[in-house]
Amino acid sequence: MTTLLPRDLIDEVIATRRDLHAQPELGFEEVRTAGIVATRLRSYGFEVHEGIGVTGVVGVARSERAGKTIMLRADMDALPLPEENQHAYASRVPGKMHACGHDGHVAMLLGAARLVAERRKELAGTVVFCFQPAEEGRGGAKAMVEAGMLERFGIERAYGLHLFSQLPAGVLGFREGPFYASSDSIEIRIEGHGGHGAAPHLSVDPILVAAEFITSVQKVVSRQVDPVEPAVVTIGAVHGGTTHNVIPSSVSLLGTVRAFDHGVRAKMAERIERVLRGVCDASGATYTFDYLWRYPVTSNDATQTQYVRMLAERTLGETRVATAERHMGAEDFSFFAERVPACYFMLGSSSDARTSYPHHHGKFDIDEAALATGVEIMTALALDAPSHAP
Repeated sequence: MTTLLPRDLIDEVIATRRDLHAQPELGFEEVRTAGIVATRLRSYGFEVHEGIGVTGVVGVARSERAGKTIMLRADMDALPLPEENQHAYASRVPGKMHACGHDGHVAMLLGAARLVAERRKELAGTVVFCFQPAEEGRGGAKAMVEAGMLERFGIERAYGLHLFSQLPAGVLGFREGPFYASSDSIEIRIEGHGGHGAAPHLSVDPILVAAEFITSVQKVVSRQVDPVEPAVVTIGAVHGGTTHNVIPSSVSLLGTVRAFDHGVRAKMAERIERVLRGVCDASGATYTFDYLWRYPVTSNDATQTQYVRMLAERTLGETRVATAERHMGAEDFSFFAERVPACYFMLGSSSDARTSYPHHHGKFDIDEAALATGVEIMTALALDAPSHAP
């Protein structure tokens, strides 16, 4: 993997990534990160807007030459989990870690912004550098969209990438159409009638009802969803009971629901509640059921994906470009992709066992050689897409 980027730029991108990694901030709390971004963008001579979607930052590079207005996006937030790595730039904030690569996303897009500033005479149209908060479950992209960002800056095309530990470092992965799944949440409380563990006939056992529901709800996927359409229902948390011989009065459940098809997604709430109602009615329990609509399917525009893939092949070479598999993870880039033609793609970051841990793992890390590739493709998009993207 070779690059023509200046060595000082590569060093700056790596140093930025390590600084952000050591000082992680959770969603809508990215005050320090946003401050670094805004200061750097101003130093490049860009028009800077802060506080969009709470802590979001936008840098605008305008040209006098005609062209489209495109957006390049990087998310900024970390995750609430302790880091298990021991390297010098490991998280210094207890219980918080950049375990998904967003530190790298910010560093790469800042690197691209610097190159665009240095090559501003080559720019056409307008490039909007979007540094988004709160991707990890809190919908920072939705907050920026609801704040009117797309209309405010006249964005016509949107592009984003994600470091990915299951692809070789420096390889870009593309997929047309549905790429990342939708992600919704379920919150359930089953109300029974507590009592002594030795006399279950005098109680309505919510633990037993919960167990029956957890088993039965899998039939939604196996028997009510078309087998060629992937879907997932996972119960990730069960809370109930206090000791060995007491039947509790209630049990709480938390879960996630994933799908790639909009029609499948739309029916999941009704199907899941129907199963819950059935097992509760059979046992004499009652329930409350909340279905939280979170992230829609991230679906890539076919024309934009073909364009970005061809640009990547021209910029990096065909051996650095691959077709990616669909991913059951979710992405709030979907809120941008619902509104404008968009392409979201992967950047491989793995080269050995150390850099192959899955995302959201306490030992997650990247091969920093991949960062140069991200800078190159984002710079190529900034300089080419306003005048050549279809």
